[in-house]
Amino acid sequence: MREHARAAREPPDPRRGEGGTRGLQLRQRRQSGTARRVRGRHVARSRSHTARVRRVAAAVAVLGLAVAGVGYVHVTEPGWWVRLWYPLKYEAIVRGHARNYRLDPALLAGVIYQESKFRSDVKSSSGAIGLMQLLPDTAKGIALHTGGSRFRVSDLYNPEINIRYGAWYLRHLLDKYGDERTALAAYNAGQENVDEWRREGRGIAFSETRHYVKRVERLKTLYRRGYSSELGATSS
Repeated sequence: MREHARAAREPPDPRRGEGGTRGLQLRQRRQSGTARRVRGRHVARSRSHTARVRRVAAAVAVLGLAVAGVGYVHVTEPGWWVRLWYPLKYEAIVRGHARNYRLDPALLAGVIYQESKFRSDVKSSSGAIGLMQLLPDTAKGIALHTGGSRFRVSDLYNPEINIRYGAWYLRHLLDKYGDERTALAAYNAGQENVDEWRREGRGIAFSETRHYVKRVERLKTLYRRGYSSELGATSS
């Protein structure tokens, strides 16, 4: 800014080396060279910026495709996607007790995932234990029906016992209510609540239980699709 002001106050002296035509030419050359260098740097920066923009745009495009792909996968949920997000453990036990108690193995797997995500050591704040989150009092009654007269609470951490008791209980609820949605509601909210709703002619009164039923039914579809060979379930 000061140089521009000085140049305005002091016009070039033709007698000075750079004040005459030659000086003007020298300045013009330097300015031209500087301009070229500046333009070169600007072009280089511009090209670099353009390249970065293109890389970012490409990344965004790829991300967009990826997001679109995830959205598509989320809708269609092929087998590999199910296996990635929804594990299956103890499949032989699940399959065996589903057969023993005439259950859809995908339904049994869906209940287990919803209750514990197949973690056998889970204990809830209400005292429900294990893979199928059974209360000890409920499990003690089930044990009497399944030949387990010497029930211990620690048994519920055993995957085979827990799934056996849970499968028996689920079959009991299905036989009692004759409807999968109602049976699942009873598994979540308890038989007393479901019996009261039915007496009053109401549907599922608890929003949490409604969500639970929808979730398990969705999981049943996913497990059937993703683990048809392991569970012996037919794909839909």
